[in-house]
Amino acid sequence: MAEFKEISPNASMGAKAANWFENRFPSAFAGYRTHMSEYYAPKNFNFWYFFGSLAMLVLVIQIVTGIFLVMHYKPDASMAFASVEYIMRDVPWGWLVRYMHSTGASAFFVVVYLHMFRGLIYGSYRKPRELVWVFGCAIFLVLMAEAFMGYLLPWGQMSYWGAQVIVNLFSAIPFIGPDLAILIRGDYVVSDATLNRFFSFHVIAVPLVLLGLVVAHLLALHDVGSNNPDGVEIKGPNAPKDEQGRPLDGIPFHPYYTVHDIMGVSVFLLVFSAVIFFAPEFGGYFLEYNNFIPADPLKTPAHIAPVWYFTPYYSMLRAITTEMMYALVLIVVLATAFAVLRGRLPAVVKAAIVVVAAVGVAVMLAIDAKFWGVVVMGGAVIILFFLPWLDHSPVRSIRYRPDWHKWVYGVFVVNFVVLAYLGVQAPSPIGERVSQVGTLFYFAFFLLMPWWSRLGQFKPVPERITFAAH
Repeated sequence: MAEFKEISPNASMGAKAANWFENRFPSAFAGYRTHMSEYYAPKNFNFWYFFGSLAMLVLVIQIVTGIFLVMHYKPDASMAFASVEYIMRDVPWGWLVRYMHSTGASAFFVVVYLHMFRGLIYGSYRKPRELVWVFGCAIFLVLMAEAFMGYLLPWGQMSYWGAQVIVNLFSAIPFIGPDLAILIRGDYVVSDATLNRFFSFHVIAVPLVLLGLVVAHLLALHDVGSNNPDGVEIKGPNAPKDEQGRPLDGIPFHPYYTVHDIMGVSVFLLVFSAVIFFAPEFGGYFLEYNNFIPADPLKTPAHIAPVWYFTPYYSMLRAITTEMMYALVLIVVLATAFAVLRGRLPAVVKAAIVVVAAVGVAVMLAIDAKFWGVVVMGGAVIILFFLPWLDHSPVRSIRYRPDWHKWVYGVFVVNFVVLAYLGVQAPSPIGERVSQVGTLFYFAFFLLMPWWSRLGQFKPVPERITFAAH
């Protein structure tokens, strides 16, 4: 048992209360010092570093509003839509809680996408932060599952038919697909059984996994230290430190960055409140108009599309047609020919490449394009996990990379936004072609990164971080 710390009898009541708690719960105070007051973060954080704390804020908003919604929601196919209307019309402030939750779902993805983009441009996934990035990608994947399951719960037209379309995609998987789709739905069609299991996962199982991953993400981050816009280590063996071993280029997270984040939170809450009070549907992007119509299994909407944050991947799914498969086969053949003819590889390795490519082409042509669309849609998320091992740039931050690298990242962002827009629109020949080109660029960005990330004239990285007070 640890010895109690003594405190002066003349100390203030607050100090005495803090001392009383610390003597009885020392691990909490040790955790506070480790992760807040004695956790040194780089002193050159900019506005891009708001989005991690904002993601935590939105997670809390979603959990709290979700608890109040569950108090009145009925997970029953015959009552679900009416219970949501009851919340909106009859529960005191129910409309506000519901809009906070629905707008919060979109806000969650906005801040997570921006948070991931910051990691992308500043190289926050590079050694020694690979596990931090992997945990973050796992959070993103679980968040997508959580949002998809929650989207069904209002039991509107788009909820019902969106779930029907997405779950049916699993039936395209060879051998196990039909049984897997039935397992997910709990029935041969989206029904009350589907609603009940999606409700259970959305409210209990997935949030627990999400919280566990968030804790792992933060612990892993604080173990290796935060990255910064310069990509310079402030805690490495060669980093400058004072007599106590504290980094000279770092400042305690509390109070400096807690105050810093208050500004980001204030701006975010202003925008968040404006959307909730003046445009909660956001032109049909946050809440589709079809979802204000009760689910009708006998009436299919003219155009079925997922919520905006899924639409880039939905565009990639729709881009994979039989014609696109022939283009992918051609790419595989050309890549194999390049590796065999230009690569300095042993004959045995070249022969193995040809055999693997031949088998791959045969499989690609034998299985329906619908299945490969599902593979591409899933692969677009899974490939993010491998980013730490795809980037071979000698520097971390975009600040010290060749200027044309910035254009590559810019085109990647524009391409992602275009794919998101096309996913909302009804299918068209032009949209199909653009989405196919966009899908190829998306995967080329990552798969060719080991090559293009090394090209160009890199700028010298400073030994210490650059910082200008503002």
